[in-house]
Amino acid sequence: MSSAQERRLGREFMKSVRKALSVIDDPILTDYLEGLGNRLVAASTTGAGRYNFFCVENPAINAFAGPDGHIGVFSGLVLASENESELAAVLAHEIAHVTQRHLMRFFEDQKRLSIPATAALIAATVLGAQVDADLGAAAAAGIQAATVQRQINFTRENEKEADRIGIATLAAAGFDPYAMPGFFERLGRASRTHEISAPEYLQTHPVTSSRTADALGRADRYGHKQRPDDLRFHLIRARLRARSFSNAQKAIAHFRSQLKSKRYRNELAARYGYALGLALGNQIRAAREMTEKLIARYPNQAEFIILEARIDAKSGARDRAIKTLQTAVGLRPSNIPLRIAYADTLMAAGHPARALKTLEEVTRRRPGQALIYQRMSDAALKAGQKAATHRYRAEKLYADGDLEPAIHQLEIALRQPGLSYHDASRIQVRLDAIKREAKDAKKRR
Repeated sequence: MSSAQERRLGREFMKSVRKALSVIDDPILTDYLEGLGNRLVAASTTGAGRYNFFCVENPAINAFAGPDGHIGVFSGLVLASENESELAAVLAHEIAHVTQRHLMRFFEDQKRLSIPATAALIAATVLGAQVDADLGAAAAAGIQAATVQRQINFTRENEKEADRIGIATLAAAGFDPYAMPGFFERLGRASRTHEISAPEYLQTHPVTSSRTADALGRADRYGHKQRPDDLRFHLIRARLRARSFSNAQKAIAHFRSQLKSKRYRNELAARYGYALGLALGNQIRAAREMTEKLIARYPNQAEFIILEARIDAKSGARDRAIKTLQTAVGLRPSNIPLRIAYADTLMAAGHPARALKTLEEVTRRRPGQALIYQRMSDAALKAGQKAATHRYRAEKLYADGDLEPAIHQLEIALRQPGLSYHDASRIQVRLDAIKREAKDAKKRR
C-alpha cells in the first residue's frame, strides 16, 4: 500500500470517527497527548512515521489505533489512569499496533473493497459499539457486522506483540514498564468485582491470564522505574473531570469537596479544577483569587496563564487578557495552546486579522489540523479576506477527507478579485495537487 493510499485510508477512517464520536477541541489537552505520544515514538526503535493523537469525549475506558497513525484516547481512560505511566502504557501499546502494521495486514485481505469501505470496516471494529453497523459499501459486499468484528479484532498474537514492543518503549522513554500489565490487571479486577462495567478496552483488547503473565515477564527484564508524574498529566485530568459534569455547580462542588477532605492525587490540580469550575459558573472574583494563587506558585504554567486570561476576558478586561497572552507567547513562541488562546482572545476582542496572523504561525508549526483551519477560516471571514476564507475552508475540508468540496472552495478562492500573483500561484498549486489525489481516488474506487 502506498503512503498516499494509507493517508487516504486514514482520512476516511477519521471521517467515521468524527461521525460516531465527539473529538475534543481542547488545545491544552491535545498538546499534552501529542507531547506524551511523540516522546514515546521517539523512544521506540520502530516508531518512525506520522501520528495524530487526540482525545474523545466519552466516559468509556477505551483507546484505539487507526490507519496512518491516528490514535484516539477516550476521556474515561485518561480519568481511569492513576498515574502518567499507565496512560503512557496505553499509548505505547497503540503505537506498537501502528508500527507493526496490524491494521495494514488486514487491508491486504480486503483489496476487493474501496478505501472508504475499508475505512468504515476498520472503524466498525476498533470503535466497537460506537459505530453504526451500517457499513455502506462493505455491507453491500455481503459482510455482516458480527463477522467483521471477528475478522478485524486484533488477534492474541497482535496483542502480545503490541505489549512486548510497548513495554520496551515505556522503559526506553523512562516510564514504569510494569504500568502496562498493572493497568490491564486493575481494569480486569475492577470488572470482575463489578466496581465498573466491563471496560470497552478489555473487549477490543482482550486480556488473558497468559497475556498478563507474559507482560509481567517482559517488565521484569527492565525493572521498576520510579518517575514523578508531569504536573500537566494531573492538570489535564482536572480539565476532563470538570468537563464531565453537566453544569458548573456540580464541578465546583466536586473540587470543593476534594479540597476540603484532601482526597486528591495532586493538590494543585484540584485547585485548578476548582478554578475552572468557578470560571465556568461565572464566579469571577473567586475564580480570579484561586488562579492568582496558582500563578504565584507556577508563574510560567501555560494552563494557569490561559485560565487567567480567560477570566479577564469574561470580566470585560479583554485588553489585559490580550497583553497577558501576548507576553506569554513572546516568552514561549513554540507553545501551541498559548498561541491558540491568544488568537481566540483576539477574535473575541474584534481583532480577526491579528488572530489570523497568529493562527498562520500555528499551522506552520503544526500543519494539517482541521480545527485550526476552521478557526482560520472564521478569522479570515471576519477580517474581510475572502480568498483566504475559501482557501482555509478548503484546507479544513481536505483535513476532514472531503476532497471534492475542498476543490470547489479553492476554485472559488481563485476567482476572488484583487488576488495577488503570489497567492494565486500558491492556491493553484494546491488545487492541482488535490485534483490529482481526487482523480486517483476515483480510479481506485
